[in-house]
Amino acid sequence: MEAFLVEGGQRLEGTLRVDAAKNAVLPILAAAILTEDAVTLLDVPRISDAAHMAEILTILGCEVEQQGKRMTVRSGGLHGWEMPDRLSKQIRSSIFLLGPILSRFRKATVTYPGGCEIGLRPIDLHLRGLRSLGVKVSESGGMIHCDGSAMKAGDVYFDYPSVGATENVMMAAVLLDGVTTIHNAAREPEIVDLQNFINAMGGRVKGAGSQMVEITGVKKLHGVSYTPMPDRIVAGTLLAAAAITGGEIELTNAPTADMMAVLSKLREMGCLIHEEPATLHIKAPERLAAFSQLQTQPHPGFPTDMQVQMLALLSVAQGMGIIMENVFENRFTHAGDLNRMGAHILCSGRTAVVQGVEQLYGARVTARDLRGGAALVLAGLKAQGLTQVDHAELVDRGYDHLEDQLTALGARIRRIDV
Repeated sequence: MEAFLVEGGQRLEGTLRVDAAKNAVLPILAAAILTEDAVTLLDVPRISDAAHMAEILTILGCEVEQQGKRMTVRSGGLHGWEMPDRLSKQIRSSIFLLGPILSRFRKATVTYPGGCEIGLRPIDLHLRGLRSLGVKVSESGGMIHCDGSAMKAGDVYFDYPSVGATENVMMAAVLLDGVTTIHNAAREPEIVDLQNFINAMGGRVKGAGSQMVEITGVKKLHGVSYTPMPDRIVAGTLLAAAAITGGEIELTNAPTADMMAVLSKLREMGCLIHEEPATLHIKAPERLAAFSQLQTQPHPGFPTDMQVQMLALLSVAQGMGIIMENVFENRFTHAGDLNRMGAHILCSGRTAVVQGVEQLYGARVTARDLRGGAALVLAGLKAQGLTQVDHAELVDRGYDHLEDQLTALGARIRRIDV
């Protein structure tokens, strides 16, 4: 096991560039198998989720080559439709391969995916969407078997705008004859990016970013070189790091248009933020002001992936605030760790009431999921003394060496073996 060791009290300053988004790269890597031609992705961060997805593709017969932040996938040798159990349980986004594999082979076998323990996150919406395209789904021995021999274009309606289910149906429908329409589709910007990638390969998808996505099937897709969108959650986390330390930083290659909800809350806390099309500059006050209320919602609402970082900020803000988690039921698991550091957080169900304190104190705490681990690092930046955040490997799922990024801004943080 590895851990982050953080010495608090350093004001962050400097400039960083934001890499491509984890939540864009992973479905795009899955969609790369829709063509036998080479697909090259640029600006891919060195995160473990991307490495695991590349390993799954390799086991299925693809050639995957990575040089720095450039990753090339050649799926002409793709021969497998059964996803490896061990890796699928490590990475939630392995489920994205279900649609593309069905598109290539008209059959697929998967296990229930893994990832962070932040809630139930059932895949029934994925399966229901695929059933609407004529896929027959059965289960045995903990495996899900999909028969797509009768797949056809059609109408798909989601009871809830699931990001993954929307993307899976988009990929499954790209090569089907006719028109597939997704109703109550998720509207996240990463879905728009997947649409742009598919269309760059010769697909015909429109409507992403709205509640209705239309996919007109094509006979074949071709290879492409593509740069996925920047990571709005990494950008938000770095802004939060500056805010909690009273710092001043600039982010380049930032997805400013997709971050309105986060920027609004940071401004409400007293931060001065200057926006340009791909640049964000933040100057934080000596002490943050508490916002009265924050509710997570599907996009364009406040992103659940930024909730726990804001919980850390609210814990040291002046005043009292309330956070309501409406997406996942287990996203307050790190409140206890923050309280161990001196915060005053009271949780009841999906609601957290926070009375800000002037000072946090270093302690040994444990990352239980990707974003929660990052939030504990933020708390450590503010805390007096040393904070040890165990299970750094969970943070590595979505942040490219977070300790290096923060060190470049003046933080005192290093990785240790424990």
